[in-house]
Amino acid sequence: MLLLTVTPGPAGATAAGAVSADQSGTVAGDGTVTLSGTYRCSPLTGPGPVFVSSSVGTGSVRHGIGGTAATCDGAEHSWVNRERPADGTKMTPGPTEIEATLVHLDTRGGLPLPDIIATDQHQIDLLPAKG
Repeated sequence: MLLLTVTPGPAGATAAGAVSADQSGTVAGDGTVTLSGTYRCSPLTGPGPVFVSSSVGTGSVRHGIGGTAATCDGAEHSWVNRERPADGTKMTPGPTEIEATLVHLDTRGGLPLPDIIATDQHQIDLLPAKG
């Protein structure tokens, strides 16, 4: 008698998807950075939330800028992340690199493990926020 057991790997829990970041963001006088873009992901086949996270910076110095809960229904959605860098760095207008990541926190094993669905990384311009 042959017993065959199939256990899905990490890719089995992930939605297919894409994420993109807009070509510019804004920085307010108090250092709050606002970034935006779009994402799309298919429904998950495993438990756990999906987020769009973002960071800005140059070289190896990155500053996380918020996170948005994603809806994985196959449709395109907008995301906006707004935050001041946690380490107190005050961002200024000008060119910088952005990285947007669509990530599933896989909870099948109890401890949430990040499973990256898609990323977008390119240079943007941080513009002064109006108001």
